[in-house]
Amino acid sequence: MRLSVAGIKEQASWKAAGIKLPSFDVEKVGEATRKAPVWVHFGAGNIFRIFIGSLADRLIEGGELEKGITCVETFDFDVIDKIYKPFDNLVLAVTLKADGSTKKEVLGSLTEAIKARSEVAEEWNRLKEIFAGPDLQMVSFTITEKGYALKGADGSFFSFVQADIDNGPEKPGAAMAVVCALLYERYKTGACPLAVVSMDNCSHNGEKLQNSILTMAREWKKKGFVDGGFLDYLSDEKKVSFPWTMIDKITPRPADSVCQELKKAGIEDMDPVITSRKTYIAPFVNAEGPQYLVIEDKFPNGRPALEKAGVYMTDRETVNKVERMKVTTCLNPLHTALAVYGCVLGYTLIADEMKDPQLKELVHQIGLAEGMPVVTDPGILSPADFVDEVIQVRFPNPFMPDAPQRIATDTSQKVGIRYGETIKSYVAKYGDAKKLTAIPLALAGWCRYLLAVDDKGEAFELSADPMIPELTRALAGIEVGKPESYTGQLKGILSNANIFGIDLYEAGIGERIEEMFVEEIAGPGAVRATLKKYL
Repeated sequence: MRLSVAGIKEQASWKAAGIKLPSFDVEKVGEATRKAPVWVHFGAGNIFRIFIGSLADRLIEGGELEKGITCVETFDFDVIDKIYKPFDNLVLAVTLKADGSTKKEVLGSLTEAIKARSEVAEEWNRLKEIFAGPDLQMVSFTITEKGYALKGADGSFFSFVQADIDNGPEKPGAAMAVVCALLYERYKTGACPLAVVSMDNCSHNGEKLQNSILTMAREWKKKGFVDGGFLDYLSDEKKVSFPWTMIDKITPRPADSVCQELKKAGIEDMDPVITSRKTYIAPFVNAEGPQYLVIEDKFPNGRPALEKAGVYMTDRETVNKVERMKVTTCLNPLHTALAVYGCVLGYTLIADEMKDPQLKELVHQIGLAEGMPVVTDPGILSPADFVDEVIQVRFPNPFMPDAPQRIATDTSQKVGIRYGETIKSYVAKYGDAKKLTAIPLALAGWCRYLLAVDDKGEAFELSADPMIPELTRALAGIEVGKPESYTGQLKGILSNANIFGIDLYEAGIGERIEEMFVEEIAGPGAVRATLKKYL
């Protein structure tokens, strides 16, 4: 069994292996797409392949869409050469269920794969031809938040961005310059409308994308590469829109267990590859089943019937509310609590933490008991149902290789939005946040984690975080096993509104967090004892 257009024509063996095949003619859809693409996607990685690719398959199978997606890669060209081309752009999608079973299907909607290289005439001219086409309705992105960044911490352009500015629209290198150059091509060949849609997992993603494209265009105008009319085109949302979106689906790297299962079924060449850009990718993609995509419905040239594939089409305010619901109450605060306590208690898998009675109770209290009274309700999704699925289905899935050490990365940059917003809501509603217990316990746990000593008294390595040097200096002198070594070192951290968005003493919970922290440094086993006491 080979994952190829010719290989899947031998349907009997695939069906015998329990693998669903496309019900449409993959070659016919591919031919129609290449003639006049309607949907281009930048960022040809895993979440795109299994999530966005499956949406397009559902629409084609349901007769709602006649064409597939044109895939463009701007960063890691090995992905096209090693994962797309050898398998005729087909994807083997594997859904990892909590009961240990898997759902497997071949996706056939990814019809063309192009490397965005302006120095290669054939590929660059093909992209320009696609963007000049009046039928093109949407350009979507999963390039990670870093893909939109143009400037470093000092406020100056990255050197590769400056090179793109200096070289102009005929020789772009990085993603934002490539997209801006292709939009310029569209402007020159009729200025047809288009939706430019970030699907990356970051706040106000459409705004980030729009700002980067406009910045590039302005810099090119200063140098005389483009005219003022191009900026007017990009700034007119009736011509070029930048819808906001919220995406949610845990898509870990390809699992060895899945690879072995597919090989055992008789499928050839399933081994993952590590590209020259250190991307770990395979002909198959494995991911959890639950998935959410909410999109601001602003498409000036029309769009596929995405709602028929389970996408929530709504307004910008609702997109913002869904994201706030997820990030401040229903998922991210729970993840962070499990991350810091998981490291201190010696766990390496989130699913294993969900078997721990105290940790399961902790996230239940943070999400349902303390979060729900002040949750942002977007109307289109039930916050209570969402958090219940997180606690009962998503986090406990033993086949999701999700590690607390990974999630603990950059916690200082996250606690303000993940906990600070709920604390501020309690202050606004009740005058202070003294009703809270689990959230202060989570914050005490983060401070305890920063000591880099586990509950057995053994040292462990902290995950990367830009504030680690500053935070560890603040905690100097504290020793696990010597609660008397605490002499108020947390006060500077807990009162820092730049970290939490609010002074936690003014919110009425600073002293309580200190008390919990002192209990957690009493000696080996004190963290566990403290969790039991408060939960």
